[in-house]
Amino acid sequence: MADSRDEAAANSVEDQAKGLGNELKGKGRNALGGLTGDVSEQFRGKAEELKGKAQQELGKAGSPRPENG
Repeated sequence: MADSRDEAAANSVEDQAKGLGNELKGKGRNALGGLTGDVSEQFRGKAEELKGKAQQELGKAGSPRPENG
């Protein structure tokens, strides 16, 4: 049972870290798209940023995550 809790905590921290990485990467893509005038790159960046924020919230909540996610 403790192993299960430890694993859930590790997954939680992992989700938060990956989420922060995706959020930062998305912000960078969004900024790059703005500088180059590439609206599609801005859109992709914003989508990646939102994905990162969602991952962080999952990690904070300690929710189970999909196996493929």
